[in-house]
Amino acid sequence: MKLFTAACVVATCLPVVVPAAAQEKGAAITPKVLVVTMFEVPGDTPGEAQRWIENEKLTTRIQIPGLSKAFPDLLCNEEGLCLVTTSMGYANAASSISALVHSDRLDLSHSYILIAGIAGVDPADGTLGSAHWARYAIDGGLQWYIDPRQIPKEWSTGRLGIFSPTPKDKPKPDYGTEVFHLNEKLTQRAYDLSKDVKLEDGDKAKEYRAHYPNAPANQPPAISICDTISADTWWHGSLTSKAMNDWAKLMTDGAANYCTTQQEDNATLTALSRGADMGRIDMKRVALLRTASNFDQEYPGQTPDQSLHAQSGGFIPSVENAYLVGSRLTHAIVSDWASWKDGVPAN
Repeated sequence: MKLFTAACVVATCLPVVVPAAAQEKGAAITPKVLVVTMFEVPGDTPGEAQRWIENEKLTTRIQIPGLSKAFPDLLCNEEGLCLVTTSMGYANAASSISALVHSDRLDLSHSYILIAGIAGVDPADGTLGSAHWARYAIDGGLQWYIDPRQIPKEWSTGRLGIFSPTPKDKPKPDYGTEVFHLNEKLTQRAYDLSKDVKLEDGDKAKEYRAHYPNAPANQPPAISICDTISADTWWHGSLTSKAMNDWAKLMTDGAANYCTTQQEDNATLTALSRGADMGRIDMKRVALLRTASNFDQEYPGQTPDQSLHAQSGGFIPSVENAYLVGSRLTHAIVSDWASWKDGVPAN
């Protein structure tokens, strides 16, 4: 996250390197895998993109008009792996992915797409550094909101569906982006490929998670399948976490188990789904991985604002583990394209 031609039928051929002269003529780039990250950190501290760039030798830069000014290039290697960094938040994620989808420099119609980033985690489902493959992405921002100090006494939260009478009533999917259900076959395959990865941890993370009385929060990081909630607003605290858990279940008729929270995924998936409507993206080839950089709520004896501002030690393990876990899937696809080119293979 070096170039590949679409001169043969994309579904049945291996991408090949396009020489620099062909790049200048605008030959289409056909990645086997596109990795989507959201940010990088200036200086020596790795962000979501750095380990991919270093370890996968993503040395070819292709400028794509419309990408973030901070990250204007698609980065690729000779094996068929590319990476884009969108910049953070809904507006940046949707705009950057839309630029890729509409670019004539790219043919993503048979590419696998891995969204790989960090997140907050519900201590009931994970811990610092843990890695979670998502089946569902639920928009946590498409809500009505009343200050909890002014809600009816029978309500448990001031968050409710738009045009819904109470927080217990499921809203109509008027926006069309409220819930994305990812390909469960691909999610399960990604988990199976990565479930034995030895995850990075840190002394500070170990010390911090010990404040939480129950597993899995106080245990070493692990890998699981659960679900994610997207929202531009960084919310925090056990009461809001409970409300978001209830929201995820309400919006999926009880199917989703929310474990991570992040800012971009429903926006990214919306842009990709628009591309699928155009025949430019295959949504069955989209996978979503989030790793835990922090808890989304306080431990006993701590206040939510203290938890929000705490230095928990989870950031470095989370960015390291996003690569370690995500690369199990990307390596499988790139190294055995013949098995993956027509769809997700059986185990």
